Amino acid sequence: MPRCMRLEVINTLLDIGLLPLFYNGDVETARELVSACARGGARVIEFTNRGELAYPVFTELVQQTAKTNPDAILGVGSILDAPTAALFLAAGANFVVGPSFNPEIARLCNRRKVLYMPGCATETEISTAEEYGAEICKIFPGETVGGPAFIKAVMAPCPWHRLLPTGGVEASEASLSEWVKAGAAAVGMGSKLVSAAAVKDGDFDGIAGVTSRCIGWIRAARGQAK
Repeated sequence: MPRCMRLEVINTLLDIGLLPLFYNGDVETARELVSACARGGARVIEFTNRGELAYPVFTELVQQTAKTNPDAILGVGSILDAPTAALFLAAGANFVVGPSFNPEIARLCNRRKVLYMPGCATETEISTAEEYGAEICKIFPGETVGGPAFIKAVMAPCPWHRLLPTGGVEASEASLSEWVKAGAAAVGMGSKLVSAAAVKDGDFDGIAGVTSRCIGWIRAARGQAK
C-alpha cells in the first residue's frame, strides 16, 4: 500500500517542481537512478510501466528504496486502466500517472486518497479530469499540443489549473524558464534528464548533477532563492 497520502505527494512535487521519470528492467540500475534523482533534490520519482519486467522490478524497487532512500516518493507511470493501477498500488506506488485520462483510475485513486495525474491535451480534458478530482494534470505530449504557449493560454481563463507538461521539456535554463513562466506548476522529464548514455556509462553522479541544476533553474524562474 502507498505510504504517502495524496496531499504530501502534491505538496512535495509542487515545491520541488521537477518529476523525473524512467524505466529500466534491471533492479540495481533502477535503484541507482532513484538514488541519483533523490540526491539531486527530486524526491518524487516516476517509474514507468513500459517493459515486461516493470511490475516485478517495481515491487523490488519499492522495498529497496524504503531502505536506501526513505525520503524518496516513488510512483508509477504509463498506467491506462484501473486493474493495473490497483496492482501497482498494492505493490506500494505512492501516485499514479497516465498518458490519458481514465475515470475508473480516478475513482480508484480517490478511494485510496492517492494522487492521480492523468494525461490531458485539451482544456476540455483538463476540466473533465479536475471534475474527477485530479489536482495536477499531466500535459502530454507537451511540445506537440502547443508547448509553453498552450500552458499560458489555458491558464489565462482557468488560473486554478495545476499543469505538469511532459514531452518537450529540455534540461536547460531557457527551456525550463519558458515552461515555468508560462504557468507550469511543475515539469516532467524523462530521457532529457535520465539519458540513455548516462545510464549506459553508469554516470549516476552526472544524472544527480543535471537534476540539481534543473531544480535550480526552476527555482530561479519562479523567483525563488536557489
